[in-house]
Amino acid sequence: MTVLEDNIARAQGYLARFRETGVLNHIAGVSVPAASGATFDSLSPVDLTVLAPVARGGAEDVDRAVAAAQAAFRGWSQTPGAERRRILIKVAEAIEARAEEIAFTECLDTGQALRFMSKAAIRGAANFRYFADQAPGAEDGAVTRTPTQMNTTSRRPIGPVGVITPWNTPFMLSTWKIAPALAAGCTVVHKPAEFSPLTAKLLVEIAEAAGLPPGVLNVVNGVGEEAGKALTEHPGIRAIAFVGESRTGSRIMAQGAATLKRVHFELGGKNPVIVFDDADLDRAVDAAAFMIYSLNGERCTSSSRLLVQETIYDAFTARVAEVAGRIKVGHPLDPETVVGPLIHPEHEAKVLSYFDTARKEGATIAAGGEKLGAEGCYVAPTLFTQARNDMAIAQEEIFGPVLTAIPFADEAEALALANGTDYGLAAYLWTDDLNRAIRMTDALEAGMMWVNSENIRHLPTPFGGVKASGIGRDGGDWSFDFYMETVNVCFPRQPHRIPKLGG
Repeated sequence: MTVLEDNIARAQGYLARFRETGVLNHIAGVSVPAASGATFDSLSPVDLTVLAPVARGGAEDVDRAVAAAQAAFRGWSQTPGAERRRILIKVAEAIEARAEEIAFTECLDTGQALRFMSKAAIRGAANFRYFADQAPGAEDGAVTRTPTQMNTTSRRPIGPVGVITPWNTPFMLSTWKIAPALAAGCTVVHKPAEFSPLTAKLLVEIAEAAGLPPGVLNVVNGVGEEAGKALTEHPGIRAIAFVGESRTGSRIMAQGAATLKRVHFELGGKNPVIVFDDADLDRAVDAAAFMIYSLNGERCTSSSRLLVQETIYDAFTARVAEVAGRIKVGHPLDPETVVGPLIHPEHEAKVLSYFDTARKEGATIAAGGEKLGAEGCYVAPTLFTQARNDMAIAQEEIFGPVLTAIPFADEAEALALANGTDYGLAAYLWTDDLNRAIRMTDALEAGMMWVNSENIRHLPTPFGGVKASGIGRDGGDWSFDFYMETVNVCFPRQPHRIPKLGG
């Protein structure tokens, strides 16, 4: 038996329970079908087989989940931070203990390669550990004094919150939202993406087995227009944390407006990697390729626009094309695979449509540009060259292993091209000129920037974008600013004159 065959067999073993019971909702500590009894199928993008039926929740299910979150909120919010820390550390340890199950399940549910998904559980556990350690001090604020007053600020958990997560790397991104909410003392109703719902069920089971009280974390599966809309409009939900497309974020903001919900959006990106001719080109080639062809290009921080100084443009893009041509595309459970199948036939069709768009717009397809095989959702790693910034391939988020390369003459043009989109999530800059790096990062319209580096996350730092790429920041104390209310109490330090009226 080959390694791949062994991995597939083990993965099928993990999936057997879902095939038997389906992927149920989880409310107040109990796994339940949708109130309507409706289901939908979760497909594997490997071969489009049905992995499991999934509960198709609606407004009634969301009502039940919100009621459970409200009932659990008082007890969880008043649990001392040190105790919340202890429980969340146990959750992290339990995630690590089931790391293979999470990774194998996610590979077949999303199509992401094992070489990246093998880290999904570790990243998820790290999120729980980090925010667990912040829980004891989450309520802390500051004391300010005047001659007559002493003001104390503190934070309180905002209440039950809704978390809506995307289909790309769903386990890790779920923990990125849910862990700080729980550490802050909030309760959660989680609506996973319908394309990849399986590991959300694993997370809530793991958390409760590790000691999280029932009702603190609830899961309602379903589609956005039904379960998602019911959650964003529900008056019992105080805030919505959403990761996904910018257009969906706009709809969620409108849906939550009537109940004045706080929103946190991590949305789309069309992120530039800017390469000047004085950069370490060997490292820049590797970083540019990694940030678009890893994780199938299905991540918000992928560097989907390659801006290269014209003096090195031809040579540099030729090297990237060579890398793209060598990348192994295959079954996600094959340890050698780099690019697996895209998440779903609908998304595959969207990505493939840009190949015709590129040709019509006059770009050159220097690598890839085709579907691979007759089975599953496999697309070749692709590079468009001789592109312009006004082309659809340079402006629209393709969200696949597709890179658009544009030449620039000088620093001013590089900056204009980089900022010339509706998005502003991330930017990557390659230069050995420190003064240029400072000038460029001062002027780039992006929430996060890396100089001479690919995306390397540091959990205490803020994560988020500007323009159409989002609202708010995750990471460090910024997460608690969203999930908690800041309050101020003023005490008199000495008697003061109170104005008298009517006398």
